[in-house]
Amino acid sequence: MALYPMRKFVAPEFIFGVGARHRVGFYARNMRARKVLIVSDAGVIAAGWLKDIEESLARVGIDSVLFKELTPNPKDVEVMAGAALYAREQCDVIVALGGGSVMDCAKAIGIVFANQCEVSAFEGADQVEIPGPPLICIPTTAGTAAEISQFCIIVNSPQRYKMAIVSKSVVPDIALVDPETTLTLSPHLTACTGIDALTHAIEAYVSTASSPVVDVHALAAIRLVRENIEQAFAEPADLAAREQMLLGSLQAGLAFSNASLGAVHAMAHSLGGFLDLPHGACNALLLDHVIRFNIEEASERYRQIGQMMGLDLQGASPKRCAEAISRDLGHLRQRLGIPDRMAHYGVNRADIPELARHAAQDACLVTNPRHMTTEEIRVIYGEAM
Repeated sequence: MALYPMRKFVAPEFIFGVGARHRVGFYARNMRARKVLIVSDAGVIAAGWLKDIEESLARVGIDSVLFKELTPNPKDVEVMAGAALYAREQCDVIVALGGGSVMDCAKAIGIVFANQCEVSAFEGADQVEIPGPPLICIPTTAGTAAEISQFCIIVNSPQRYKMAIVSKSVVPDIALVDPETTLTLSPHLTACTGIDALTHAIEAYVSTASSPVVDVHALAAIRLVRENIEQAFAEPADLAAREQMLLGSLQAGLAFSNASLGAVHAMAHSLGGFLDLPHGACNALLLDHVIRFNIEEASERYRQIGQMMGLDLQGASPKRCAEAISRDLGHLRQRLGIPDRMAHYGVNRADIPELARHAAQDACLVTNPRHMTTEEIRVIYGEAM
């Protein structure tokens, strides 16, 4: 009997359930916070969730200051501005209220402040020397799982690509995971973030760093997201569907944070940074192409993925498994209104060499089940045109 290789697992303390957001004051007080930097964005503030957080902090006598000058794909310059505000206001705890962009920006603000350097210094794995200040994350989307992961994705503005920062130092201290905060998510963002969660789970399950602990979470996430994404998309006020989607996102986060990801994310980081596109949409464009590329190296794992998606793949060849999964993903994309071609977003074939160059250097590529050359990355981008 083969022995499992040794693995390290990291996860924060998290509270899951309706109303979890109201615990922010309790946890900030336990951290002995005097002044909190709240990182959020215009959409979340307009939805009314900020008021709950400010009131919870105020009830326990904690002051707060707001940083909201960030864009949907957070950029290095925005991180530096947030870190400057944190220092200027003499804050001692960070609360992130929003989707993956907000939470990633908050993570980066913390480590920039602690290390007093440019955010680009942290690119890659385990490059953070000094951990940031205490961080509480409250997600308002069901997809990125940034609230529990050791990943932080920031756009390198001069070079127009997304830097992957991977470090246990960016794992939040507390995650308050409240399904109610996803009720105001638009159908389009429900679709994009849901596909992101599905991609997290699939890539974690076939990762070369997968393990039995990770597998349980990855397979559960695939089933939860596939069974609930269309209902959450069609009926945004369905709290039960929202809860199942957020649970699926959480399970996927526990999986990919500890097994890393693969070629889909490496290529999506490059594409999303280059054209400032929604991350989930980039994953959706690339996922089935990468599955067809990987299938021979992880055929049994993809068969189990397909079965979790509700497909009957008993006795199917690897090629048929890849075709069936790709067909299901294509139909899902169509029903969710997500384009299936990069050209729809204005990508030109002349852009492919630059996209491939950055994707080939992404940390997520290391754990893809099949080794991928820069030329093969170019071919897959070409197939997705």
